[in-house]
Amino acid sequence: MTASTQNWPQAKVALCHDWLSGMRGGERVLEILCNAYPQAPLYTLLSNPGAVSETIRNRPIHNSWLQRIPGITNHYRSLLPFFPAAIRSLKPESADLLISTSHCVAKSIQPPPNCHHLCYCFTPMRYAWTFQEEYLGNTFRKTLATPILAALRKWDAQTAHRVDTFIAISHHVKERIENFYERDASVIYPPVDTDRCTPGKNSGTQDFDLIVSALVPYKKIDLAIDAYNRSGYPLRIVGTGGAGEKLAARAGPNITLEGWQPDEVVLDRYRNCRLLVFPGEEDFGIVPLEAQACGKPVVAYKRGGACETIRADETGIFFDQQTPEALMHAVERASKQTWNAKAIRQHACTFSNDAFIAAMQEAIQNGLILSRRQVAK
Repeated sequence: MTASTQNWPQAKVALCHDWLSGMRGGERVLEILCNAYPQAPLYTLLSNPGAVSETIRNRPIHNSWLQRIPGITNHYRSLLPFFPAAIRSLKPESADLLISTSHCVAKSIQPPPNCHHLCYCFTPMRYAWTFQEEYLGNTFRKTLATPILAALRKWDAQTAHRVDTFIAISHHVKERIENFYERDASVIYPPVDTDRCTPGKNSGTQDFDLIVSALVPYKKIDLAIDAYNRSGYPLRIVGTGGAGEKLAARAGPNITLEGWQPDEVVLDRYRNCRLLVFPGEEDFGIVPLEAQACGKPVVAYKRGGACETIRADETGIFFDQQTPEALMHAVERASKQTWNAKAIRQHACTFSNDAFIAAMQEAIQNGLILSRRQVAK
């Protein structure tokens, strides 16, 4: 981090995050806030301290009663109907500011009296509002879950009043907050570590295309596999997930599923690939920006956050339909185009850690001012 991390507004802060089970984009945001407020207690449904950074776990962590269930960090998603009761059991101590980083129920925590609640919203409850087809799968499971999800949507909308200030990670998510919660939100894009993600010293091999993703249905990795099975061009897929075995069985000999890889290997893949493929719809999508920070173009589905992070024909190519034919047509266009790696990186740097920190510092200061005015009334 840079010196800007020293300029955070002074206040008694509490933090809330849905759960602590790994280090993904949401946890990178949380890590910055933990660095800013090292004494802040952290409230969460459940945690596996060994799965998160020292910065996050090195503070008082208050778990809900879900933590007492044996093996909970391996099967917590199946307990979604119990999440409202679990978040209700968390009682933050007195604070000037409560910051929730939420994609599920963290935004619904009840703040203490005279405390301004600022929610950095990755998306309104993803499992209830969006991608239900991909998450629920077969018709039998969908039939069972339909009334539960309807109740969760109602509860999620009703508890939106517990937030004083909403900040969305993209304009795509801002629209969801307006539609589902009938609340306004500002937009602060998540941080991308452009200091770590840099071009290599040389052009690299560039003899393969790359996907870096969780292997879950809504990411549409199967679409990319079908496309590359037809083209025969080498594709490397970095990531793990429940769909891994099915995807491996589907992949032809030109496609390599590399599983989980450490950050330094992922960085090497970014630097040496020809281009990054991003076939799903995301709320924001940090991976395309990490690839762009390394000077690499992206081929992406033209929906969601990618429309805000990729400049058509300057830093990437879009495709409009999620079909193998549309994807491969875009890949062929990208492969024939001459790309300016320096310009691609310059675009990615507008989403840097420093940009995020400066915007969040201003938002927190504004929230504290509003809170003090409210208390003074």
